[in-house]
Amino acid sequence: MDSQKKLLIALIVACSSLGASVLFSVCWWSFHSKRKRRAQRDGAQSSDSEEAAMGLSVPSLLDRFSSLKMVNRNVSILVMDLKMLEKATNGFKESNILGQGAFGCVYKGMLDDDMHIAVKKLDCGSQDASKVYEIEVGFLSKMQHQNIISLLGYCIHGEARFIVYELMQNGSLETQLYGSSNGSALTWHKRMKIALDTARGLEYLHKHCKPPVIHRDLKSANILLDADFNAKLADFGLAVTEVTRKKNRVKLSGTLGYVAPEYVLDGNLTDKSDVYAFGVVLLELLLGRRPLEKLAPTQCQSVVAWAMPQLTDRSRLPDIVDPVIKDTMDVKHLYQAAAVAVLCLQPEPIYRPLITDVLHSLIPLVPVELGGTLKTERSAPY
Repeated sequence: MDSQKKLLIALIVACSSLGASVLFSVCWWSFHSKRKRRAQRDGAQSSDSEEAAMGLSVPSLLDRFSSLKMVNRNVSILVMDLKMLEKATNGFKESNILGQGAFGCVYKGMLDDDMHIAVKKLDCGSQDASKVYEIEVGFLSKMQHQNIISLLGYCIHGEARFIVYELMQNGSLETQLYGSSNGSALTWHKRMKIALDTARGLEYLHKHCKPPVIHRDLKSANILLDADFNAKLADFGLAVTEVTRKKNRVKLSGTLGYVAPEYVLDGNLTDKSDVYAFGVVLLELLLGRRPLEKLAPTQCQSVVAWAMPQLTDRSRLPDIVDPVIKDTMDVKHLYQAAAVAVLCLQPEPIYRPLITDVLHSLIPLVPVELGGTLKTERSAPY
C-alpha cells in the first residue's frame, strides 16, 4: 500500500509539472505573438506617418497607382497618358499657355468629355525641378479643401513631368490686378472675398493638415480664381511640413517682396512667415500695387516700406487706395482691412496674428452672399 501511495503521488506531481510547463509555454507563445503583431502595426503606422509628413515620392505614387488612385473616399487621381494631354492642349501649343514658372509652363486644355483642365509641364532634368514635382504631387494628393486647388492627375514621360489641375477660369490674382483689365473686374467686396478665401486656405494648411503645412510661396500669382472669383491656393512645390522644418534647416526659398524678414535674415521659418506673405497680398488688394516697384533699372521700392506709415494715417489712407475701388467702400471697412494688413506685416513674427485671427477679422467685411457676415444694401454705393 505504501508503494502504491508513493507511485500515485509521483504520478500526480509529474502530471502537475507537465501541465504547468504546457500552460507556461502557451502563455509565452501568446505574449510574444501579440508583441510581434503590435510591433508590426506600430511600424506600419510610423511608416504611414513619415509618408504623410514628407509627401509621397514619385516611385511610391507609381507603385500604388494603376490608372486611378483613390486617396480617400472622395478623392481620386488619374494617371494620364501623354497623348491624352497633347490632344487636350493642342500639342502644348504656345497660344494655350496660361502662365510660366521657374521650371516650366502651365497650359489650358480640354479633355474629350469637355472637361476643362490646366496642365503644368515641368522639365525635370534638374534635381530641383524633380523635387518640386514630387513635393507638389505628394501634398496635393492628400489635400481636399474648397480653397486649395484640386489635383486631377499626373503623367511621367522621360524627364518631363505633368501635373493636371482643375482649370480656374479667371486666372491668377496677379493677372487680374496687373493684366489688361487693371483690376477693373475686382470690386471692393470681391477683393475682401478673395482675401477671406486665401485666409481660409492658409488656415486649412496651418491648423487642419496633420502635420501642419507652411506654403512658403504665397503670392498673388499663386492665388487662382474660378468663374465666380472664388480663390484657391496653388503651387505647393516649395511647401514644407512642420516636421520637416524642425528636423532640417530649410533652404531659403520664396519670391522677393513676399518673404518675411526673419526668414531672409535668420532662416527662421514658421507659419507666421505665411501670415506676412498674406499681409503683402492684402496690401496688393487694397492698393493695386506690386510688392516691388521699379524706380530705375537698378533700383526698386518696397511697397510695404512705402505704405506702412500711410496705412495707419486715416487722413492719408483713402488717397493711396487702388483708384479702381476708391470711394466704393465704407471707409470704416477700409480702416479695418488696413489694420489687418499692418498686423500681418509686423517685422517681428511674435507680433503678427495667427491666420485664424486674421480670418475672423475679415469675415465681417465680406457680404453674406459671398461667405461672410456683412449685410449690405445693394441699392446704392457708399
